[in-house]
Amino acid sequence: MMKKIAITASGLTMRFGSLMAVDNVDLEIEKGSIYGFLGPNGSGKSTTIRMLCGLLTPSSGSATVMGMDTKKDSESLKQKIGYMTQRFSLYEDLSVKENLQFISEIYAVPRKQRKPRVAQLLESFSLTDRAKQRSGTLSGGQKQRLALAAATLHKPEILLLDEPTSAVDPQNRRDFWEALFELAEQGTTILVSTHYMDEAARCHKLAILDEGVKVADGSPRQLGESISSHVVEIEADDPNRARLCLLGSEDISSVTQLGIKLRIMIPKTISDPLQLVNSKLQPENIEAKTEQVFPDLEDIFVSLTQQRREELDT
Repeated sequence: MMKKIAITASGLTMRFGSLMAVDNVDLEIEKGSIYGFLGPNGSGKSTTIRMLCGLLTPSSGSATVMGMDTKKDSESLKQKIGYMTQRFSLYEDLSVKENLQFISEIYAVPRKQRKPRVAQLLESFSLTDRAKQRSGTLSGGQKQRLALAAATLHKPEILLLDEPTSAVDPQNRRDFWEALFELAEQGTTILVSTHYMDEAARCHKLAILDEGVKVADGSPRQLGESISSHVVEIEADDPNRARLCLLGSEDISSVTQLGIKLRIMIPKTISDPLQLVNSKLQPENIEAKTEQVFPDLEDIFVSLTQQRREELDT
């Protein structure tokens, strides 16, 4: 069955004077999927989303969203997408219900549909008992739910979320993602930027951005299989001593301590990574359990960005 594509971009580039914020990014995002942008602050995530929204005009390159050109059709496009910013951007002096009523007018929702749609969203996002409360007095999680309700009020086909969970607790983040999966099941295409590795792992596919460059994209599984490093996990009686022992090896790319465990990255040019690690630990009489594991997204990000920097230096 042929996949339907909701968002495409070709050579998408954004310069601010001498600063290259986004550099020649290509994208192809399937309809009804959750696609993530993973990268640190300053990697170009927000700038890319704003170009796809039609809020910024690219310096070069092009993008289409639902078949609409983001340059030529930017005004029409804004009426058909939902956009949720990192900061709470609704009116804090209005009540929860008043904000949703106002948004329904902004998006020209037919008058007869406004009241039932607002009531539906209040119930869906557990805000019915907060309907008359001023938005500025809500907790972080409640503000997040209200912002998502507002972004989806007009039932957009595309939902663009710019680091939407940066100011909420883990439980609210989990609830938020459950709402996103429900929307995706209903056919909404969702593009979300994040610097949380656990959130990126929830996406169907994601792009890793580094200094405005897309260094890789695919499903978390595909990305893990594609990197040029083995990952070995070590559980040692003295993890700090084990870490110091391994740090000096030229054959080891990185050593990261996570509590009592270490995660070691070793180039795939080494055929037996477990033998290498054990050969370093045993002469020092360091007792440890070693196991080769599948890379997580932090391993993937470190490997890909490290590889890019090495290529730039050569």
